[in-house]
Amino acid sequence: MTVAGELAVFLTGRAHVDLPPRAMEYAAMLVSSTIASAALGSTLESAKIMRTLEQQRGGVAEATVWFGDAPKLPVAAAARINALMSDAAASDDSDLRNIVHPGTTLAATALAVAEKTGSSGQAILAAIVLGYEAAGRINSGVIPGLRQKGFHGCVIAIFGGAVAAGRLMKLDAAQMTHALALAATSIGGIMAAANTSTSREYHAGLAAMLGINAAQAAALGFAGREDIFEARAGFFQVFGQSEDISHVTAGFGQRWEILNEMAIKLVPGGHPYHALAEAAANAAREGNVDPAKVDAIIMSQPGVRKLDGPRHPTDLIGIAHSPAYFLATGVADRDFSWAHASDEKIVNPVMRRLLDKVEVGPPPTENLERYKRGVTVTIRTSDGKSYSNTVYAPRGSAVLGIDWADVEGKYRALTPFAKMSPQNVEASARLIRNLYRLDRVDDLAVLLL
Repeated sequence: MTVAGELAVFLTGRAHVDLPPRAMEYAAMLVSSTIASAALGSTLESAKIMRTLEQQRGGVAEATVWFGDAPKLPVAAAARINALMSDAAASDDSDLRNIVHPGTTLAATALAVAEKTGSSGQAILAAIVLGYEAAGRINSGVIPGLRQKGFHGCVIAIFGGAVAAGRLMKLDAAQMTHALALAATSIGGIMAAANTSTSREYHAGLAAMLGINAAQAAALGFAGREDIFEARAGFFQVFGQSEDISHVTAGFGQRWEILNEMAIKLVPGGHPYHALAEAAANAAREGNVDPAKVDAIIMSQPGVRKLDGPRHPTDLIGIAHSPAYFLATGVADRDFSWAHASDEKIVNPVMRRLLDKVEVGPPPTENLERYKRGVTVTIRTSDGKSYSNTVYAPRGSAVLGIDWADVEGKYRALTPFAKMSPQNVEASARLIRNLYRLDRVDDLAVLLL
């Protein structure tokens, strides 16, 4: 059997009762996180443009576009806008291995398709868990080649969308095989574009839209090449570099991707840098460091030998990809929160002075298996003292355990950007936390207008 075929048999053969309760809970957290991030993203120009474009196209009224009183759109169009809004704010989720954002695609796709199919909350959560499983396993077959070859994570996120849509559309194993095969040849994305422009969120919108397209085409009998993953010049060879991809289909149900590789952003910006701000803030608090006396802020991270991203960012895209900003702000404010994605913080003179104090030290040599985008930060001061702190994985990582209080704190902090009423914020937060009890997603959709 092909890789796509083996995945499809597993993905279509599991009921929601077969899935770990904690995985289902994390799926609900991804819904909360995605909607919160989309609320902030709805204020950005890229999101407004895509909303206008899809509304001008129109089409069958099937699914809700979040935030605003726009008419419903076809599921693929609604999912595209909602996913783009979430990714635009750079405040969604990540597979920490190579910073793919599956949750944005999964939540946007699952809620849109469920609205058309009348699916229950349990079905939505199962679709997200299994979609994350598909994306994570396929991702494991291209690490580290995907990023090394310059491709963006949307190339992986699309599989989450295709599987979530296929589950809610009740595709059988043969149809799901072709949905995966079609998704494998549906999307491209260049990392260089995503790191420096709004191409990042454009990619996310495409992953949701094209994932749904793949499932819809497969449902009607459209066939892809079933061995596209393992074939010569196929998906794994083009995007990855490993000869052995047997682990992609090994041990189904023994280890779940959403429980081991997923992380929800509890602060804004690029996930690879969250631990930097956390460790810098910890060290500054522990040493009661005066920012005016800082001589150097030294980061030590596995595989990192030089500072990447802009040293002096001037906008949201810049800070999202600036390790210097995370480190300097962590020291200056002894904290890093949603408030730090603001113009006021970006131009803060104390932080701006510290940007030039950031250095990269030798990578760590011990406990390397514990680092999941973690870092050791050392602050050296003018009186000859130094203070260090190590964070092995950022807060919000599944491997550390995720708390609903943190996720709902994010939801309450960001949803007001979309001008949601306090009543709708609280009502929707309750529905999401208890999504497994929901009979139809329409009850949630109406609160997101």
